[in-house]
Amino acid sequence: MKFAIVLFALFAVALAAPAEVVQILKSESDVGPESFSYGWATSDGQTAEAAGKVENVGLENEALAVRGAFSFIGDDGVTYSVTYIADENGFQPQGAHLPVAPVA
Repeated sequence: MKFAIVLFALFAVALAAPAEVVQILKSESDVGPESFSYGWATSDGQTAEAAGKVENVGLENEALAVRGAFSFIGDDGVTYSVTYIADENGFQPQGAHLPVAPVA
């Protein structure tokens, strides 16, 4: 019985081996007082990039406007990509896998 428990424990440890180490392939950023941009990519297929700027600086309707995109490989092996705008009108994502709201 002890042999079976030890064998099972060794089998469980073998299954719990560490996953692949993800490496950063690209990492860039530029941050200023009224704008920013960044981009990165990893060895597991993830990417992201964005750029933003303050619009209407010093005015009552001053707002940050951002355009960006990100992608990743899902558990199903499919690459999912999203582009977006985030501004005074809110977060507006677009992607082939995202539902589209009906036009009223």
